[in-house]
Amino acid sequence: MRPGWFARGSAWVVAMYLLLPISIIIPVSMTDQRFLSLPKEALSLRHYATVLSSPEWLGSIWQSFLIAVVATVIAVLAGTLCAIGCWRLARRSTDLVRALMLLPIIIPSIVYAIGLYRYFAGLDLLDRFLGVAIAHGVTGIPYVVITVSTALAAFDPRLEQAARGMGASLGQTLRWVILPRIAPGIVSGAIFAFIHSWDELVIVLFIASRDVFTLPRRIWDGINENLDPAMAAVAVLLVVFTTGLLLLDLALRRRRDA
Repeated sequence: MRPGWFARGSAWVVAMYLLLPISIIIPVSMTDQRFLSLPKEALSLRHYATVLSSPEWLGSIWQSFLIAVVATVIAVLAGTLCAIGCWRLARRSTDLVRALMLLPIIIPSIVYAIGLYRYFAGLDLLDRFLGVAIAHGVTGIPYVVITVSTALAAFDPRLEQAARGMGASLGQTLRWVILPRIAPGIVSGAIFAFIHSWDELVIVLFIASRDVFTLPRRIWDGINENLDPAMAAVAVLLVVFTTGLLLLDLALRRRRDA
């Protein structure tokens, strides 16, 4: 049964309400003024040129990218192994394990960040690249666990039984039978874990100071210190990049369902 006109209209109203703040950023990023405002006389791309030629902005972009890559690797490895282990055991205790893996996205970020601050202080991981990458990797695990568990729910266990019956070891079965079947779920989890690390701010504010200056933190400091329109240009670039990753995930899901 197709949704009625009221349901479709309500969905469009909600969608437009969510997209309106994002759409305003685009003309602001092309303002001809020296402060955050709409264009007054003409459209200008000078703020994009400022971002792409600034060592500070480029350094933060590169640092955020490297941290996101390392965090994604950590999240994918830990989340995939956890999801497969819970699927293989299929006991009541595994539900508790899955719930524990979801805690980083259930607990408020500021509470988790305070705990990390106290914990990382004793390990000398404050204001360290590795510390931020580990923190982002742990908080990215839930996304991988969810997507991989969903993929495993649609996996036919008879394929595993057939592989083991033909003499394949557990490692061979995992490599040649299970992982190829759940690969779309792993990739989807990796995309969401990457986006999470790329956009994360609260944890970075607590556990980083001078040596680790990610892109969201530089935007945050720019808002506090001045209202440079370059921040709007960076915001547009972030939206475009994130949208591209989400479209990639959508394409992978459609290919899997085809």
